[in-house]
Amino acid sequence: MASFLYRVGRGSFRRWPLVIGAWLAVLAVVGGLAAAFSAPASSTFSIPGIPSERAQTLLTERFPSESGGDPQTAPTFTVVIATADSTPLTSAENQEKVARVLDAIRDIPGLAAPTAVGTLGLPAEALDGGDPGDRPWVTAVRAQSDGLIDQTTAAGGDRAQAEKDAATVSPLSPDESVYSVRAGFDTAGTPSAVDVTDEQREALRAVAATGEDLGLEVAYNGPAAQDMGGIGFTSEIIGIVVALIVLAITFGSIAAAGLPIVTAIVGVGIAVLSVHALSGTIEVNDTTPILATMLGLAVAIDYSLFIASRYKHEIRLTDDRSHAAGRAVGTAGSAVVFAGLTVFIALVALTVVGIPFLSVMALAAAGAVVVSVLIALTLLPALFGALKGRAFSGKVPGVTAPDPEDEGVHTAGERFAKAMRAKPWIGLAGGIVVLALLAVPVGSMRLALPSDTTMDRGTPARDASDLLERGFGPGANAPLLAIVDATGIPAADRADAFQTAAGDFRAMDGVANAQVVLTNGDPADPLTADTAQILVYPSTGPTDAATEDLLHTMRDHAGAYTAETGADYGITGLTAIQSDVSERLSDALVPYLAIVVGLAFLLLMLVFRSIVVPLTAALGFLLSVLATLGATVAIFQWGWFGMIEGNPIISFLPIILIGLVFGLAMDYQVFLVSRMREAYSHGESASDAVVHGYKYGARVVSAAAVIMISVFGGFILMDLAFIKTMGFALAAAVFFDAFVVRMVIMPSLMYLIGDRAWWLPRWLDRLLPRVDIEGEKLAAQAPAGEADPAAGREPAPAR
Repeated sequence: MASFLYRVGRGSFRRWPLVIGAWLAVLAVVGGLAAAFSAPASSTFSIPGIPSERAQTLLTERFPSESGGDPQTAPTFTVVIATADSTPLTSAENQEKVARVLDAIRDIPGLAAPTAVGTLGLPAEALDGGDPGDRPWVTAVRAQSDGLIDQTTAAGGDRAQAEKDAATVSPLSPDESVYSVRAGFDTAGTPSAVDVTDEQREALRAVAATGEDLGLEVAYNGPAAQDMGGIGFTSEIIGIVVALIVLAITFGSIAAAGLPIVTAIVGVGIAVLSVHALSGTIEVNDTTPILATMLGLAVAIDYSLFIASRYKHEIRLTDDRSHAAGRAVGTAGSAVVFAGLTVFIALVALTVVGIPFLSVMALAAAGAVVVSVLIALTLLPALFGALKGRAFSGKVPGVTAPDPEDEGVHTAGERFAKAMRAKPWIGLAGGIVVLALLAVPVGSMRLALPSDTTMDRGTPARDASDLLERGFGPGANAPLLAIVDATGIPAADRADAFQTAAGDFRAMDGVANAQVVLTNGDPADPLTADTAQILVYPSTGPTDAATEDLLHTMRDHAGAYTAETGADYGITGLTAIQSDVSERLSDALVPYLAIVVGLAFLLLMLVFRSIVVPLTAALGFLLSVLATLGATVAIFQWGWFGMIEGNPIISFLPIILIGLVFGLAMDYQVFLVSRMREAYSHGESASDAVVHGYKYGARVVSAAAVIMISVFGGFILMDLAFIKTMGFALAAAVFFDAFVVRMVIMPSLMYLIGDRAWWLPRWLDRLLPRVDIEGEKLAAQAPAGEADPAAGREPAPAR
């Protein structure tokens, strides 16, 4: 591989106009495809085969006109209107204010049935019999409640329960201070929430502004009201600026510092534009391009840093810069290929979990890694060729940046390694204790998908959910919908079966109310109904553990209910769907972790010809992941340091974190320990080999880790809470793994183990193929051929 990469690097240097032109052409083509075929990103999270999806399918089949399709993608929204001081909205003055807000809602373009807004779809005659002083929206509320109560009591139902049922489904809160209005867009022009236009979103914002001008509190939420917005550039710019500073210090050159930035921007541009281009044919979640950007920037800069560092050394050994570029790509490039391969495999392995949206996210991130590797191997040496002798120009004042490969140079990494050698037990015990303590909060980690209740305060969705909770209780944000299928029992028994289910639910702990809200039969002939919808309001919110416990209790009761009535039911609704997705992701976490740790062991055993080094590396990776999750739980779930209001951790963060951290951990392991392996194989003692690896690898690994931390950490400044969480977790993972595991625990352990760290049974050594990460098989002399036109001389031998 090293010889092939040598030819790639040397060829890219010599034919730099062609290589640079080719990459710019790819960028232009992908940009054109994105402009032509991109579609709005989805904000939904669904998994085929989960229990709530089966119930949702039954709902769609039995109630085709009322189901509204997938509740996560339906083009519907809710506007919540409230008084700031909790006074009744039913006063004459406030009724008029609400009426003006309702008029603003009806003016939203593309609205379905605008005349039904504020009238609950009741006929005109039902609105004529109200109090003369009431506006139509108040009359509609009272008419609906009275009608439900009269209907229940006429059928022999309990009046107290009927009044409770009516209050539960009423759009006006019991204290009359909060009023909610549900509306939606015409599906002929707006098929789903992702098709909502900027004009419609702006009109919705204008509704809130109208209410606020009148002195009311008005907010909105729902699928059609979601506005992800652009990623923005503040986070990326912060990461790039920090990376530029670190690179300038590392190379001592402004020009050299800019090269990895240029390659990263091109690589991320191609990766993210490719995601947008494919969004027209596959469903892309709105988190996918953000993840591709985060990972693409970090690895692209790091991989270019590794190769540029080696190129800086190689040009000191030869006057032939094309040969130096080939050597840099053949040596450091080999490690880059292996490192990129580990990240790629870890991400692609996420597809075996069988979660579609996670697979798309993983493949997009894996694609960004592939592009980053290819650009580091080709575009970077092409830029070396374009700049020729100016690649390391623009010296940074006060920065010497000596080459650690030079004789007599003693680096800070070398001095630190020798200090650890004196008392390795301190580094080993200290590192393990620190990470173990950080991992303690993992035991209380709760997973959930992003929802309105987990958004930042001050956003319309969060304000709407807070107002609903204030007026109707926390369960208003977490309704569960039971679909009762009674097709297998006599028609005469079905109505009783429906009521039995509602009664069973009401008797369960944590249920505020449960009632039959709709059947699929002819209203004039109840015996034609074979399926019912039962609306269940929990007494807790959507992210509370008690709500999840209630969902399980309801499902566990299905068997006993079927045995008693012969009917069956399933639970769906947005809360149930999100809970099922989170549970499936949580169940996949341990198997995926086992796959990744096993893969880490096998790959590192292949590279380092050792059993102990891969084993300790994999265990160190596991420790850094647990510490990262623990720190994330403490800050983002428990709310430590006040960075964010405490909320459950986003469900797919742990499994994404494992995939990414595995690859990045193996990057640092390869770049640091491969130099130790090289020194040991050349006759140095096990102890001196550790110092050798630190001398030559610590600086570039430290710089790479700082760059990744800055790129990931910049995303903490984004407005979305779950992006903050992801940015922090990835930055913390890099810090723990690079500076604690790879630079403290691993070398301390290797000092203590000594020669046994490099032990490998002979039979296994014969079976394993040899991977030349350091390019030892690379020919000592450049391939024979025509002179290098860039250098103007024949290739010179490397020393």
